[in-house]
Amino acid sequence: MTMRIRDSVMDDIPCLLEIYNHSVRNSAATFDLEEQTLAQRMEWFSHYGGQYPLIVAQVEDQVVGYASLSKFREKPAYQYTAECSVYIDDRFHGKGIGRALMNELLARAGQLGHHCIVAGITDGNEASMRLHESLGFQYVGCFREVGFKFQQWQHVHYYQYLVR
Repeated sequence: MTMRIRDSVMDDIPCLLEIYNHSVRNSAATFDLEEQTLAQRMEWFSHYGGQYPLIVAQVEDQVVGYASLSKFREKPAYQYTAECSVYIDDRFHGKGIGRALMNELLARAGQLGHHCIVAGITDGNEASMRLHESLGFQYVGCFREVGFKFQQWQHVHYYQYLVR
């Protein structure tokens, strides 16, 4: 399997939407409760670029995953902190795509001058927790019962990575 990591382009949005909506329907990885529309994902896409990259993993001609850095909070003192997200097509889990995307994202974070990267991972997503820990993220705490999805309260575990 030959994989290429690259910046996302507008033509990727339908694939990104499909990957994301699968998570909306089937996991607590996102707290969206309803599938997103193409228009909503186009608006979302417009927030990326510059300090906040959106990258994709491509296998042959198919986008199979994506990762991004987003603004952590609006206050100016947070300007060197970003939040990361990574989503992989469920047919490609366990193939190293998340690791490749996150390695590239962390390298870019350093080049862009970010100091701290934050990840919020819902309870039960052990694969994501293991991935982040293996990349040097440290567990810093849990917000208990902060989301309600699939008829149950969801906890979010927070990890942070200090860019060196």
